[in-house]
Amino acid sequence: MVEPLNKIAFSLGPLSVHWYGIILGTAALVGLFLAIQEGKRFNIIPDFFMDLLLVGVPSAIIGARLYFVAFKWDYYSQHPGEIIRVWEGGIAIYGALIGAIIGTSIYIRRKGYNFWRIADIAAPSLLAGQAIGRWGNFVNQEAHGGPVEESFLRNTLHLPDFIVNQMWIEGQFYHPTFLYESLWNLLGIGVLFLLRRQRFVRSGELFLGYFIWYSIGRFFIEGLRTDSLAVDAPGWVEGLMNALWSPMNGVFEPGTMDYGNVRISQLLAILFIIVAVVLIVVRRKTGAAQERYSDPIVSTKEMITIVEAPAAGTVKPVQTPEKPEAPKD
Repeated sequence: MVEPLNKIAFSLGPLSVHWYGIILGTAALVGLFLAIQEGKRFNIIPDFFMDLLLVGVPSAIIGARLYFVAFKWDYYSQHPGEIIRVWEGGIAIYGALIGAIIGTSIYIRRKGYNFWRIADIAAPSLLAGQAIGRWGNFVNQEAHGGPVEESFLRNTLHLPDFIVNQMWIEGQFYHPTFLYESLWNLLGIGVLFLLRRQRFVRSGELFLGYFIWYSIGRFFIEGLRTDSLAVDAPGWVEGLMNALWSPMNGVFEPGTMDYGNVRISQLLAILFIIVAVVLIVVRRKTGAAQERYSDPIVSTKEMITIVEAPAAGTVKPVQTPEKPEAPKD
């Protein structure tokens, strides 16, 4: 078989630049471009989204790594020096989302914007980043599914040689689950692009719709993987997860797990879907989502600036003093 792709793109002296980092960097830039383009509709300057990226990316990486390390603490407690080696893989998308939401929400509020309005603009960027970022897993030969025959990859899926060859891992071909999720996310971008042109979409609903779309795909794709983070859950939870995934049984065999009986990402996917749907309903009923996606976005900080400091060159009207009354006798 052909040798797997070299994980190192190039070296600068002692510094090795990994494909994983290049791909994640590309994902971030594509997401930034999409956000800037949509932000122009609302007269939001590009610098805002550039600064948002500078806050969101580190927050996402930290959250993703902490999430992964927490569920693999038995290993990392014995190998603490490996905790920072994010370029070798081992980051969790849901951890990245949690970290990014915490970091960016603080920044957004400091700038005087409504979090839901900015999150709506960023929703397609998140899917784009995940769609591209999954190719980092491809290079690292990780986040794959269970064993398959070569004929399945070539004749059923009709995959090109470079993907088939990279799916040959330690003497066995595997499901390219990275590709399934990447394609699902690309399709989701089109769905969000369509939704954000509809008048019925309220503030926050595009962002929540992103969670629903991504979680549906993640639930079913996660069931194929062999490296899932897992927990020992009650029997009824395991039965529920298996029942929900059962439509896939007629097409694919579920991936094996080294420990636990419920995949954490599947459990979180169901919870995120439920929470997102409930939030959409509650926010509409309580009036929290009165604004539509297409409504103008205004920073409260900008409003204060306009009131307190007129634009340069503006002539402030001068009040003419009233004519004094004649003194009375």
